[in-house]
Amino acid sequence: MSLRFLSRSCLLVSAVMLALVAGASSQDKPAAKSAVTQAFIDGIGIGWRDLVEADFAQVNCDKETWTFKDGEIHCTGRPVGVMRTAKQYTNFELVLQWRHMKAAGNSGVFVWVPEKSLEGLKPNALPHGVEVQILDHGYTEQFEKSSGKKADWFTTNGDVFPVGSMKMKLFPPHSPDGSRSFPRKNLSKGVGEWNHYYVRGINGEVRLWVNGEEVSGGNECNPRSGYLCLESEGSPIEFKGLRIRELP
Repeated sequence: MSLRFLSRSCLLVSAVMLALVAGASSQDKPAAKSAVTQAFIDGIGIGWRDLVEADFAQVNCDKETWTFKDGEIHCTGRPVGVMRTAKQYTNFELVLQWRHMKAAGNSGVFVWVPEKSLEGLKPNALPHGVEVQILDHGYTEQFEKSSGKKADWFTTNGDVFPVGSMKMKLFPPHSPDGSRSFPRKNLSKGVGEWNHYYVRGINGEVRLWVNGEEVSGGNECNPRSGYLCLESEGSPIEFKGLRIRELP
């Protein structure tokens, strides 16, 4: 065997050993932890089903407030009120897409609404429950111009908070007065653009993902079972892709 061949063989072995050591070293390093939980749930899989017109019931809006067309739900925003699900839910996963059709639009999804708070609910009133807010970015400017106050008690990126008699321990960060769970990241898109919400309610805990990342929520909810409601609050909004999966 020639010295030239031996030299080449040694160089090849050395290169292979260095590659193996480098690979092992990179595997030993722990992966960086993400500060925000990512999970783009599209509502496809075992147990998921569409929420269609037959799955909803009118509460305190006009007949024309909510319309179902071509797989979408259109809401005029007037009067202020809600449309509830036909049945009550305890543990569930919900996905939906929404877009405001006018700047400064306001809407939301109510979770675990007690039947009692819907009984006799008049137009221009909202029920008790956990509100997962759907607010357009233009609402901040509108509020500050009309009130002369700083809009520091709400955000337009997915606040979660209890309404009325609902009890809830909110996840941080909080609004200045502690009444809302503020999103940890600003991910909502502007007027006319579709946004994706994934809402999970289980064992008295509500968590919200906006466009694929978890942002806000809370636990120790009481009650932890009830209706889900879509909110009409003064401005046109459209929904699509509503799908739900009940959990044990």
